[in-house]
Amino acid sequence: MIEFKDVEIKYGDFVAMKNLNLQVKEGEFFTLLGPSGCGKTTTLRSLVGFINPSSGVIYVDGKNITNLPVEKRGISMVFQSYALFPTMNVYENIAFGLKVNKLSKAQIDAEVRDIARKVDLSDEQLVKKVSELSGGQQQRVAIARALVLKPSILVLDEPLSNLDAGLRVQLRRELKKIQQQFGITSIYVTHDQEEALTLSDRIAVFNKGIVEQVGTPFDIYNKSATEFVCNFIGDINRLDASILGKIKAQFGNTLDLSKVGYLRTERVHSYIKNTDTSFARLKAQVTDVEYYGLYTKYTLNVDGAFIKNIEKDDGITKYETGDEIDIFINPNDILQY
Repeated sequence: MIEFKDVEIKYGDFVAMKNLNLQVKEGEFFTLLGPSGCGKTTTLRSLVGFINPSSGVIYVDGKNITNLPVEKRGISMVFQSYALFPTMNVYENIAFGLKVNKLSKAQIDAEVRDIARKVDLSDEQLVKKVSELSGGQQQRVAIARALVLKPSILVLDEPLSNLDAGLRVQLRRELKKIQQQFGITSIYVTHDQEEALTLSDRIAVFNKGIVEQVGTPFDIYNKSATEFVCNFIGDINRLDASILGKIKAQFGNTLDLSKVGYLRTERVHSYIKNTDTSFARLKAQVTDVEYYGLYTKYTLNVDGAFIKNIEKDDGITKYETGDEIDIFINPNDILQY
């Protein structure tokens, strides 16, 4: 569906994107993830046509669109700021692109009301000024305005970042539902790891103008290909040679003591079945307790080295600062690079 082939993007002497090769499948929800300044928005803008690559080619359905004008690419965009027209009401905002395309009044009215229903905007809201709507409602208007044009591709640049945490979670679900309902190929830009993991079919992790890894949310999290991805995604423990040595002494496995080990916090266990022999047992002391409701995060001292683990709030497992406990680690859960 979409292919970036050997794409390089420069601003003067600064190379913002180096030799990008990336493919997005039709109907996929594909996320560009990474910290600020990593190149993800630059990549998005080159797809839309706001930026021309200094070299390389961008294809959509096998067609070279690298130098095609923005309006001829069949791509709609939802901006971080929504970019709605404040002097127009909701109906007029959604209808704007259809008027530019010179559809009849009857066609415009049918299309606007149809898309409004699909994104849960009422007839009463259609006649309101956008300034009278909540942030979540404004976001729905921005999505409706993009989708009403029936684009082949929808791109979304940090569309939830201006909303409070609770609303972000709610609209995440709605975004995914709308995307699946329309079956539209969607490119999503975010720096929020949780957002990327919950929304995406696949993720490309960007770092300083290069793509470190492309994969499913499961693979990005559990099979991080590089040290950067490993540290950027989720909460992780950094295991030094002292802990790795204790684990290796029990198993004689292939852990390399000259390299750092990485272990997800939820892969440090305080309980396993007695019959399970795949775990190393280490003595630890609880030094800090953080309660989050659904789970508790513990900081543990293992002979002077500190690691964290997470315990689900099951009403049974509860430790206090100073408690001496056993922890269990499966060597196969440790990542090294």
